[in-house]
Amino acid sequence: MDSIFKALADPARRTLLDSLRAKPGQSLQDLQGQLEMTRFGVMKHLGVLEEAKLIVTHKKGRFKYHYLNALPLQEAIDRWVEPLLQQPAARAVINLKTQLEGATTMTKPDFMMQTFIHCTQDALWHALTDAEANAAFNFVANSCEREGNKLTLKFDDGRPMLILTETKLTPKTRIESTFEPHWAGPDVDLPPSRFVYMIEPQGDNCLLTLEHYDIPAGQEGVADGWHRTLAGLKTWLETGQTVKFQHATEEA
Repeated sequence: MDSIFKALADPARRTLLDSLRAKPGQSLQDLQGQLEMTRFGVMKHLGVLEEAKLIVTHKKGRFKYHYLNALPLQEAIDRWVEPLLQQPAARAVINLKTQLEGATTMTKPDFMMQTFIHCTQDALWHALTDAEANAAFNFVANSCEREGNKLTLKFDDGRPMLILTETKLTPKTRIESTFEPHWAGPDVDLPPSRFVYMIEPQGDNCLLTLEHYDIPAGQEGVADGWHRTLAGLKTWLETGQTVKFQHATEEA
């Protein structure tokens, strides 16, 4: 927690976070042009943010791309601000805009986040692949069904909300899946995208990394949904309790 407050204390680092919130996946060169300092100075600030887990990076060839990781901020708010405001968990809406082009090769992700979860690798793998578990930690769906490699998350009236089709599995380590939204209703055809879960055991904990690719324009709420869903996953695995981190206007 100390590293988070230390990282936020510097205005230059807050500027970098604001920039990554508005435009995820920027390189060092992209970010350097926004601050009146040397390349080395920007690198030092990025290092502090990465150490505090406020940003995560994705390396592609010679370039490293940076993404805001809002979960540590949410945990700080849960601890210090939430009890005072008595509101749902912090919202972290990241403005993402990209057009699905049908490419099959994953380049750099449009959205990326990481969180540490106090659980075993087996428990996390089970939670991510089991239908009943997905229904427990997803912030909207009330039920989930598995048919082969397809998970269908549903509203309480049985309508499909989201369909996840696993395309490649590396047991206990990596899940690649399509992301087919159906929350707008049967008469609205929303384009699909793709995401990856990566599990890295670290002692008694696991580091879960999420990368989401090809997010279409108009689906900006996907980032906020991931924050809420993975907060529910972490709570469910660490406490055994089902908590729906819904918007304040939604019914629990």
